[in-house]
Amino acid sequence: MGASASTPTTSDDVLKVIIYSDDRLVREQMRLALGRKIAADLPEVEISEFATPAAMFKRLDAEKFDIALLDAEARPGGMGVSHQMRDEIPDCPPVLLLIARAADAWMATWSRAEGVSPYPVDPIRLPTDVADVVRNHRSGRTDALSSSLVEPGVASRHGA
Repeated sequence: MGASASTPTTSDDVLKVIIYSDDRLVREQMRLALGRKIAADLPEVEISEFATPAAMFKRLDAEKFDIALLDAEARPGGMGVSHQMRDEIPDCPPVLLLIARAADAWMATWSRAEGVSPYPVDPIRLPTDVADVVRNHRSGRTDALSSSLVEPGVASRHGA
């Protein structure tokens, strides 16, 4: 089944999504919010979950994904991971960051993410935000943070 490391491929039959968070409960919330299909015009979702950037980068070297959904509150944080992806992964998938504070949106710009979505996970908003980023990427729109800013929670889920 595996694609060779030199020729990553993706299929129009599935929407390949990376979910990264060091917190298994956050990964579960994201996975459940996305469900099997995020929009009528997009294929069914196939999710690969990662608790560490090292495992995620290894998989990115071997396989092409349609989008990466990264927890900005993870340790190490999704914003730094996004920035590193841009520097190290050829043909990097678009990134959507899950952010806890509206003030984090400016850091998402530094990370070169295409979009943000609020934490706590919103099961209606998250699939819409993911679909918007995927559509923009497929249509060739490259503007960062294409999704509108939202009113995320006011504090980090990790506390002060």
